[in-house]
Amino acid sequence: MTTTSTHQRQHPPSSTATDPPCPLSPLHNLPIPPLTQLPPHLRYRPNPSTGQTVVLGIEGSANKVGVGVLSYDPSTQTYRTLSNPRKTYIPPSGCGFLPKETAWHHQHHVVALVRCALNEAYPGCDRPEENISAVAFTLGPGMGGPLRSCAVAARTLSLMWNVPLISVNHCIAHIEMGRVATAASDPVVLYVSGGNTQVIAYSDGRYRIFGETIDIAVGNCLDRFARAVGLSNDPSPGYNIELEARKHGVAGVGPLKFVEWPYVVKGMDRKCNDNGGNDGDDDARDNNGIEAREHFTVADLCYSLQETIFAMLVEITERTMAHCGQNSVLIVGGVGCNLRLQHMMADMVRDRGGTLCAMDHRYCIDNGAMIAQAGIFGLQYGSEDMRIKMEDTRCTQRFRTDQVEVVWRPRTRGSHA
Repeated sequence: MTTTSTHQRQHPPSSTATDPPCPLSPLHNLPIPPLTQLPPHLRYRPNPSTGQTVVLGIEGSANKVGVGVLSYDPSTQTYRTLSNPRKTYIPPSGCGFLPKETAWHHQHHVVALVRCALNEAYPGCDRPEENISAVAFTLGPGMGGPLRSCAVAARTLSLMWNVPLISVNHCIAHIEMGRVATAASDPVVLYVSGGNTQVIAYSDGRYRIFGETIDIAVGNCLDRFARAVGLSNDPSPGYNIELEARKHGVAGVGPLKFVEWPYVVKGMDRKCNDNGGNDGDDDARDNNGIEAREHFTVADLCYSLQETIFAMLVEITERTMAHCGQNSVLIVGGVGCNLRLQHMMADMVRDRGGTLCAMDHRYCIDNGAMIAQAGIFGLQYGSEDMRIKMEDTRCTQRFRTDQVEVVWRPRTRGSHA
């Protein structure tokens, strides 16, 4: 079993772009069509002096707002993240993030993030925006207010700089950023975040969903549980659950108690809440009639919840691998940087002689570079759906992964659709 991860190198502390260029060839995408082969309305403007295509991406579908600048160098056939700053809205402990307050947060920070991203990508340049070939933004899925706030910023920049506007599906952006960062050509994808939980494989021009949650997403489940047991939202509820669960076997703590949680896998789908329809927070107080707070520590509960949920995810991912005949797994989304999930998935993949492709928080968590990555694919390959007109830039909270035609990949895997 081989584990592929993003590379690291030394950069100044202020740098938000820490990876070397990523080659195009391992992805096995279609050849990038020359500009002359694209219809006139789908053509774009590479940098006239360097020949590079550069896209600025804006992400703001949930509580993080990020701006990334990403380039493609035709001389080396590589993609490179030039900058990737972001800001996170952290609500008070015990509270979730609401659309209105989150939208205000994004509106407050997005302009400064654009300036920061451009200045880092092109230090010392008086007019860095002249290097930009297009502006990409998250069309959906996500929270309405935050999505609209970032869409307004993207529209404004597109008009100011006279460059095309590229709409991006948030889920596709996670997948393509992961493929590029880990050089994974055709993996089974486990997408786990606050708002989405899906097991995905590519087939016949689209990313097909083979399994998903039938109640709430894993990230949402972890967030709600963290609030119920009094964990902080800083830096994130899920990460604080992970820290509590890591106490298992630590010197001075010893093994944590395992609390049996409902383990519900229905076909290819999984379910977090199986307590008769009550709010998920009740699980923290009453599990099969046991007063959890009296008999178990918070660390016990966090450890048990993680083990149960992640076991369900590994099971349906392995089933998808078997069905599709694949031997590699890519984990994306904010929950994907959880080290325990990565270790459990690695054990399964190792048994199958496969490859695990995993990333850290820089690219798993929502960021602008992933929007730029999917956006530059849509721009270069002339996607009619993604090259959007200004009047069609209405964000949508419901935008399925399999609604997007993936024009940059060959339509060769149709047997398991």
